[in-house]
Amino acid sequence: MERRLESSSLDEHQMEELETLLKSEKLPALIDSSGNRTELPKPIFEMLSDIVQHVKKGHSIFMIPEDETLTTQAAANFLGGSRQHLVDLLEEGEVDFHYVGTHRRVYFHDLKAYADKRNSKRKETLDELFEKITDAGKYDASYQGDDS
Repeated sequence: MERRLESSSLDEHQMEELETLLKSEKLPALIDSSGNRTELPKPIFEMLSDIVQHVKKGHSIFMIPEDETLTTQAAANFLGGSRQHLVDLLEEGEVDFHYVGTHRRVYFHDLKAYADKRNSKRKETLDELFEKITDAGKYDASYQGDDS
């Protein structure tokens, strides 16, 4: 099964059909070769709707199970950093990993947990900084910037 969906995989007519499907009041269904109809559960429909919206915007979609194992390079790419930085995080215990032979591997769910925690800390730090700037009277909400 191909796990990657490129926006170019669908033509304009197919995108229009998907748009119509998403606007329908009734949940879509899968119909097997015998004609048996199974209505899609709402959470699956909502996920598929989200995928369609991303594809419509020209984004590619890649589906990965949470228990997928990644190489250190693939994990570093996901985080947007260097492989060496990721290895440092692994050795410091920031991200769980295991060995396959002599090679480190990271479960996607562990990597995602680290990324969520990191992003939460970043947001918290920025919120605190903004609060300090505002409290100090240094924030000017009316400033529009220089157009030059």
